[in-house]
Amino acid sequence: MRGKRLVIVGLLCFFSFLLAKSDYGKYEKLIAQINIPYKKYVLDNGLTLIVHEDHKAPIVAVNIWYHVGSKNEKRGKTGFAHLFEHLMFNGSEHYNDEYFKPFEKVGATDMNGTTNNDRTNYFENVPVNALDLALWMESDRMGYLLGAIDQAKLDEQRGVVLNEKRQGENQPYGRVWNIIAEHTFPEEHPYSWPVIGYEEDIKAATLEDVHEWFKTYYGPANATLVIAGDVNAEDVKKKVEKYFGSIPSGPPVEKFDRWIPALHGEHRYVMQDRVPQARIYKVYNIPEYGTKEGVFFELIADILSSGKTSRLYKRLVYEEQIATDVYAYAYLREIAGQLVIMVNVRPGESLKRAEEILNEEIEKFLKKGPTG
Repeated sequence: MRGKRLVIVGLLCFFSFLLAKSDYGKYEKLIAQINIPYKKYVLDNGLTLIVHEDHKAPIVAVNIWYHVGSKNEKRGKTGFAHLFEHLMFNGSEHYNDEYFKPFEKVGATDMNGTTNNDRTNYFENVPVNALDLALWMESDRMGYLLGAIDQAKLDEQRGVVLNEKRQGENQPYGRVWNIIAEHTFPEEHPYSWPVIGYEEDIKAATLEDVHEWFKTYYGPANATLVIAGDVNAEDVKKKVEKYFGSIPSGPPVEKFDRWIPALHGEHRYVMQDRVPQARIYKVYNIPEYGTKEGVFFELIADILSSGKTSRLYKRLVYEEQIATDVYAYAYLREIAGQLVIMVNVRPGESLKRAEEILNEEIEKFLKKGPTG
């Protein structure tokens, strides 16, 4: 993909140049006006606490983020991060029952957890008088989970995860991202396998494996607790110290360096499936989250496809009527990112012609840049 990669690099450099020429100072002033006040604390055991006071309603959002995701796995042991997310809802040593039950009784909402390549998070919104309940529940599964995880629970959640995996992969376009990950990142790259893992690895996971995962990654020093709502920051700090302060820090966790793989030559993959429309995916490896270049690519994606007057939508959907929809977005992760362009080609129309038009619009953008 050398030619395509050069296009993207040229796109980034050209867009950076255009921004440099504009009155960038006014954007910096606008950014400075965005102010979400918060207080940050770090407990003696390494737990990071961030508190934002918002007194508009008597509710509080509790979020805990563990700095562990599928990139912390190894080939042959994939899917552990997501499998463990499921196990976190099956009870702890001092509350060995379904996690949601106490929250439902106090009127909590939005209770769930998610896993991606880089982190796992758990969250709930509760009435302010239920904050102690939320903190106790979160601290108990952080500090006292292992005694509640047995073979029966592992086997139950293994089945749930495998069913979730089958459902996801059997829906239209469901296997695309597995193929993209495997063909845009080298085999040893931690983004080269799916977050949900491979079926054979999930089936092979042992009780010892999941215990080791918890011991390695679920310590306070590898977590950030965020609390926002009708609270007082200092009062929250005292509560968090009460519930979390005695939990051991946990071992040091390996950190990953930035790794943006260079792709050489053109990589094409054709998948046949029973889908309503043929779809073109163009994927380019780009810089990671938190970089200036990553922000530029987010802006580029919006210019190309956001709204019906955007370049790609206007040309492919409205003028040529060769596609029914088009999307572009920057998927920015911790050690690498990807620019993704998707075109849903109208039934009966030419995939080749749709790609030609897509390339033409990218070339126009390179030569002329964004409009004012």
